[in-house]
Amino acid sequence: MIRLEDVTVRYGAQAAVAGVDEDIAPGEWVGLIGPNGAGKTTLLKAVAGLVAHQGAIAVDGVRSTALTPRQLARLVAYVPQHPELPPDMSVGAYVLLGRTPHIGYFGIESDRDRALCTTLLESLGLAAMSARPLATLSGGELQRLVLARALAQEAPVLLLDEPTSALDLGRRVEALELVDAVRAERALTVVSAMHDLTLAGQFADRLVLMVGGRSVAGGKPEEVLVEEVLGDHFGTAVRVVRTEDGDLVVVPRRAR
Repeated sequence: MIRLEDVTVRYGAQAAVAGVDEDIAPGEWVGLIGPNGAGKTTLLKAVAGLVAHQGAIAVDGVRSTALTPRQLARLVAYVPQHPELPPDMSVGAYVLLGRTPHIGYFGIESDRDRALCTTLLESLGLAAMSARPLATLSGGELQRLVLARALAQEAPVLLLDEPTSALDLGRRVEALELVDAVRAERALTVVSAMHDLTLAGQFADRLVLMVGGRSVAGGKPEEVLVEEVLGDHFGTAVRVVRTEDGDLVVVPRRAR
């Protein structure tokens, strides 16, 4: 579904992403992990067509540079860390923006468009807020709303940049479970940048560890969430514990 070949993104002389090669299969969930400044957000933006890149990015077999922004938006939905949120816009109207790539330039949303957005708001616990302006929502409510707008695009690829950073623990799991359910239903391909290594390991099929703009390790969660590997690249000692259910839990160790 996504092929990255020697992808490099430069900001002036600085390479924020340097020579990344990855093949992401249809329906796969790949988690990008790594310290701050590792290039995770920049790589997502490159796939979404938001920053210029060197090398090649192909989505569903088509190079992204050959697609118009509208065509790319039908293939890739992107949830940024800091989305634009017009304070006076209503919740319902904001989610409907996700249907823009499917509506003609002079068209209006259809009954199906509105029904889809209503269903998404219900699934994310936001239906009762449909008429409220965005300025009245909490940080967690806004984050769920941004996710609803992205899912409304019905794109086969979903890019998530720290999708649960403003949510409490229960809502984090709920939001990621929703993404996983939609992934199964639509054969959605998901690429997420996540600081929470435990959740990344629980939900992603495969992890890519980025450091200094490069991919330095990759594989199944149990192959990447290794104490020595994480300690070397995150600059702190960690302990990786496997629970009775088989989940991996990453715990930072205090320096004593």
